[in-house]
Amino acid sequence: MSDTTSLVAIKDLTPFDADDELRALAAEIARHDVAYHQNDAPEITDSEYDALRGRSDAIEAAFPYLVRDDSPSKRVGAVVSGGFGKVTHARPMLSLGNAFSEQDVADFLDSIRRFLRLDETEELAIAAEPKIDGLSITLRYENGKFVQAATRGDGTTGENVTKNVLTFDDTQVPKVIAGDVPAVLEVRGEIFMNKSDFAALNARQEERGAKVFANPRNAAAGSLRQLDTSVTAERSLQLFAYAWGEVDGDLAGTHTEALERFKQWGFVTNPLARVCSSVKDIMALYAEIGEARAGLDYDIDGIVYKVNRLDWQQRLGFVSRAPRWAIAHKFPAEKAQTTLREITVQVGRTGSLTPVANLDPITVGGVVVGRATLHNQDEIERLDAREGDTVIIQRAGDVIPQVVSVVMDKRPTDSTPFEFPKTCPECGSHAVREKGEVAWRCSGGLVCRAQVVETLKHFVSRDAFDIEGLGGKHIEAFHDEGLVKTPADIFRLKDHYDAIAKREGWGKKSADNLMAALIARSTIPLDKFIYALGIRHIGQSTAKLLARHYGSAQVWRDDMIEMSRIIGTEIRQNLVELDTIGDAVADTLAAFFREAHNVEALDDLIAQLTIEDVAVPDTSASPVAGKTVVFTGTLEQMSRSEAKASAESLGAKVAGSVSKKTDYVVAGPGAGSKAKKAEELGVTLLSEAEWLELIAGD
Repeated sequence: MSDTTSLVAIKDLTPFDADDELRALAAEIARHDVAYHQNDAPEITDSEYDALRGRSDAIEAAFPYLVRDDSPSKRVGAVVSGGFGKVTHARPMLSLGNAFSEQDVADFLDSIRRFLRLDETEELAIAAEPKIDGLSITLRYENGKFVQAATRGDGTTGENVTKNVLTFDDTQVPKVIAGDVPAVLEVRGEIFMNKSDFAALNARQEERGAKVFANPRNAAAGSLRQLDTSVTAERSLQLFAYAWGEVDGDLAGTHTEALERFKQWGFVTNPLARVCSSVKDIMALYAEIGEARAGLDYDIDGIVYKVNRLDWQQRLGFVSRAPRWAIAHKFPAEKAQTTLREITVQVGRTGSLTPVANLDPITVGGVVVGRATLHNQDEIERLDAREGDTVIIQRAGDVIPQVVSVVMDKRPTDSTPFEFPKTCPECGSHAVREKGEVAWRCSGGLVCRAQVVETLKHFVSRDAFDIEGLGGKHIEAFHDEGLVKTPADIFRLKDHYDAIAKREGWGKKSADNLMAALIARSTIPLDKFIYALGIRHIGQSTAKLLARHYGSAQVWRDDMIEMSRIIGTEIRQNLVELDTIGDAVADTLAAFFREAHNVEALDDLIAQLTIEDVAVPDTSASPVAGKTVVFTGTLEQMSRSEAKASAESLGAKVAGSVSKKTDYVVAGPGAGSKAKKAEELGVTLLSEAEWLELIAGD
């Protein structure tokens, strides 16, 4: 189990928890990308890596407004290492989205039909071929002559491994290709090592007392990325060609025709490739290749499906780091049986109580699992999971190991149903379950150590106050000793300078650095201040939106207090009409400011700080300054995020719902109820082109 992820199901995550986990996942995935793509020494299995990416993608899908700039969904691979020259790809080498079930495959085909507006009678041919577990490569030919080879790298820039690839036999990488060859041609494929060659290599390595490789993929990557090309030359590497990058002119009309041309030019393509025309055909091939997988002399971890027609691929285009017209159907993760020894309940930073199954350690998908999530009380009752049960564990589309089922015929005779605690295991406070929620939460607030310490850690974290020299362990120690009980206490640490300087592991220099950091961070932008408070549902994006809307800490504070005291105020109505702000956020803010101790702690903190007002842009020449605009439907010339940012920079307020206060509704293709409501209310309805013309001021 990854240390960076919680044991909370995505449906139970709060935006705040989701934001924290996305940040941790981005860092961990980046580290594993370097280990895999740069160092050829992965620390986790492919299944576990896919699960990390799946967890990140799923959280982003549930919380699209929390997508980070360093999101794994925005990058491929890892930056190149310093051992090789850099090559900028003429066309990016992107990754693929994943499918894990027949329904995922059906959804993929349905999405293509919807995008292309194909009716059910029109054939949708899909080229399918095994997904080789190797190292992606691009081979560049100019006027039929091989001139360059590069790894995928981060998808934009790869490593120049031309000299290494020159050692390949012409039956794998032809150095000259003849016939009707484009002036510029980039052939892309996967370099791999056969299982039999891998076994022979490891035997030789053992005899020499040299490094033994963990698997054929590592061996292939390590063999190709040798600074001494003679090492590459003595290794048996193979290549399957399956795609292309830059091409001067048209290559073919379909993917399968392109593969035929590759074969004519002397490249090897996968003999198991086939064209399918339905989900039924695809699943039959998936089962057939899955059954034959163990007998193949090379490793595969799934099957890649691509729209066969290249003109349709062109129309479908790309989304994020992956093409719309292709997907990788992964083979299922392993399952295993073990004993559930104990059910414990962990308390999250927001007070959520999550049951955890503590297991007899078992290896699942190459990873030793000792704990698995039970999600919530409802899930325990659905499974009827009890301590002492034999349970089935799996790792699939989620990084968190899950209890799939209980083996009832192995249940101990003296087992009893698990009783979910009604008090917090950390502080003993009453546990409550809000209407419409599945999670129980501790009501202890600031008296619950599980929440207080984690809230303070969040307060000093990089995206919040970013107080250098004050890490999580320091927060725990200062809290335990009573020095820091509230956020304001952090800025009163200057009163304890002498004691801090004398602490073990500190000294005068560390204490001086901390004091300097506290002084530097006592001035902070409003959005970071709001985010740092750790209010449930308030992530970075929401904090920025609130800051822009209210402008100053005092205005925000006063309005929130008024909203908390009076039901149905205009302040609340204006708040929930903001785009991405809804009743859940408004309710959370009202609940926070309804508590006198929260307001007291907030005012105490404000007194320690200089909180910068949001700079108001000069919108005197803007035709939409002060106007309220709603975007709906699919925008074709810019993304929804870009459109919102542009409108806000011009002084407009972007709302998420249409009301009488709305000035403009910008409707793209697929606009539905919002466009209809605009017509009913007499609100000006604009196309995307009309909106762009309006803000251009022409």
